[in-house]
Amino acid sequence: MDKVQMGRTEALFREVNEAIAETAARLDVDDAGFVCECGDSACTERVTAGLDEYERVRAHPTRFLLEPGHHEPRLERVVRETKHYAIVEKVEQTVDAVVRQLDPRARTA
Repeated sequence: MDKVQMGRTEALFREVNEAIAETAARLDVDDAGFVCECGDSACTERVTAGLDEYERVRAHPTRFLLEPGHHEPRLERVVRETKHYAIVEKVEQTVDAVVRQLDPRARTA
């Protein structure tokens, strides 16, 4: 897969999860079912995580919440993994730049 397209796909899934997190916070729930933020545009996996954990992931513009095993080792490294989710960080420069540029929180800061 093209690195730029992969970064765009991940950023799109991240935007969906931003809306899920906002809705969950308004409903005052602790956990939510997020979409896997991997680079596979056909992925339909759901990842259950606490809102606090999601916020820790989002504190870093190059970190993403994935289904375990969905990371791309050439482009990202696993920072933390549980039986429910994996947190990855981009290590490849092109993908890193794309996801930083498309970070919704960077645009509103």
